[in-house]
Parts: sequence; C-alpha cells; structure tokens
Amino acid sequence: MQEFLSEGRQADMEWLASERRSHPNALWAEAKSAILVGQSYAPDDDAIALLEEKQSGLVSAYAARRDYHDVIKGKLKQLAQWLAKESGEDVKVFVDTAPLMEKPLAQRAGLGWQGKHTNLVSRTHGSWLFLGAILSAAEIEASQAETDHCGSCRACLDVCPTAAFPAPYQLDARRCLAYLTIEHKDHIPAEFRSAMGNRIFGCDDCLAVCPWNKFAQTAREARIAVREDLRLAPLAELAALDDAQFRARFAGTPVKRTGRDRFIRNVLIAIGNSGDAALAPSAEALLRDSSPLVRAMAVWALRRLLDEAAFTRLKSALAAREQDAGVAQEWE
Repeated sequence: MQEFLSEGRQADMEWLASERRSHPNALWAEAKSAILVGQSYAPDDDAIALLEEKQSGLVSAYAARRDYHDVIKGKLKQLAQWLAKESGEDVKVFVDTAPLMEKPLAQRAGLGWQGKHTNLVSRTHGSWLFLGAILSAAEIEASQAETDHCGSCRACLDVCPTAAFPAPYQLDARRCLAYLTIEHKDHIPAEFRSAMGNRIFGCDDCLAVCPWNKFAQTAREARIAVREDLRLAPLAELAALDDAQFRARFAGTPVKRTGRDRFIRNVLIAIGNSGDAALAPSAEALLRDSSPLVRAMAVWALRRLLDEAAFTRLKSALAAREQDAGVAQEWE
C-alpha cells in the first residue's frame, strides 16, 4: 500500500492515504479478530461480448443493480448480532466504506487470494465477489489463509485496454477505466477516451477473463440481481437524461453517486467511439449544456462522428461563444 501511494497510483483518491488503513487496530483498537464474508455477484452475460454493442452504454456488472452496500450490510448486521450474543464481545460491521484493507484480510481468512489484477479471486466464485467484514473484540481461532493460484496466467493483465497494470499484482488507478469513469471528476485524458469504447461506468475486462470464473455460478441473491435496463442501454436515450431523470433512473444504485454530469461525459465519449453518425444529434443537443464537462465531450464526440465540413460549420457557430477553456480546447 505504501509503495502504491508513494508512486502516486491512487490518482486523486486522497482518502486512500488514511493512516488508519495500515492495520485494523488503527480503525478499532479493541479488535482481536476479523471475520470476512464474500457475496457472489457473477453476471449471466459475457462482459467482453457486450463491448461490441457500440450503440449502447455498458455499465459494470457490480453497478447495474441495487447498491450492494445496503444489502450486504443488512446481512452482516444479522451475523454480527449473533456473534456478539454468542461471544459476549463488541463487534463492528464494515462494507467497503471504511479504511479497512478487506482484500488482504479476506486472503488471510481463506476466502480467496489477491490475483494479478489486484482483486480477490475465489476458486469457487472466480473474480465476482463483494466483500464485507466484521471486526470483533473476541479471540476467534483463525482460518487457514488461501494461497495464490494464478500461476503463469496473464489474462487479466493482457486484456486491460489502457495498460493499467505496471506489473502483476500492481494497479495504477491513473490509467484504470474503472477509476476514470467513476471517481475522476475532471476531463478524462484524451489518450484514454478511445480505449473506453462503450464503457460508461466502470470496466469488467480484467475480472471477466479470469479462468477461475468457469467455476462461478450466476449470483442467486435476488435483491442484487442485475437490471438489464441498467447493464446495457441505448446511448441516445442516456444522453437525453437531465439531472432529475438521471437521479430517478439510477436511484438506489452505485451509478447515482457519480452524478449526472460525469455520467453524461462518459456517455458522450461512448457516442464518439460508436462510429454511428446517427448519434450525432444526441451529442449536438448537449453543446449548450450547463456543464463544461458535458459540452467538451459533446465537441469531442462530434469531431469523431461528423465530416470535416459539418464540424467546421458547428465550430463557426459555437466555438467563439465558449467561455470555458477546457471546452474551447476541444474545438481547436
């Protein structure tokens, strides 16, 4: 973790540098045991094949459903209440929202191992696992830690569209499409836009190609079932969402937290990557959007979809009025 931070690979996720992340006792001094749980979210589709649906926007499998934090935390609380009663000791519940290193703890607990893509891999569930943790003040006998079973496989490293893995077991968030489409608040660097393809929220590539997924069964927890209308939706339909419509459509899902403007930024990049000139009107309609992020990517998309004469006409009509430097740069 310290090497990751010293290299600046956390990008602008400054919260990752919390000193409390170094050890569970920095989070809760009285903790003596950690109980780790995994919940499968294995989709029943082929995430790689969905990249060919260029007129539709693809949302990562983890996010095209009800927010897993709510479901898993509710189940964990039930387990924690039982544990507290049986042990007579205090407990605390965490689901991916506190400075706790769940993945190495999960490996120590025997759930799986951190693969070369840095995510947890299970021999039963492959790469599709949500993680949760209970810290307990009780002394509980430790499980046997899982060992690494990646072997010589490089599938997850080789499939990455932006070369975000400087080496096996290392990730540079600054190049990762999951980070860029979800956490990054500014313009996505031009060098990564084409590689996004139709990905509009997250990226599943390194997870989807893991050979251990052949043992995974489609997730059976009904409360976090994939919603097909969220997983893959027409780009023209998504581009037309205003803030209220965006909030209503993605209420209760992880997508909502990124906000409408960043989401539409991503949708416009996917429109530019589609190669479909029929989507140009959807981009053109956003040239006067209130968000500079949106306006800039509307220009970028139109430059990719229109012939030179049509783009020049738009530029003559609109570029001179642009007040935001970032948008003006896209016109150049």
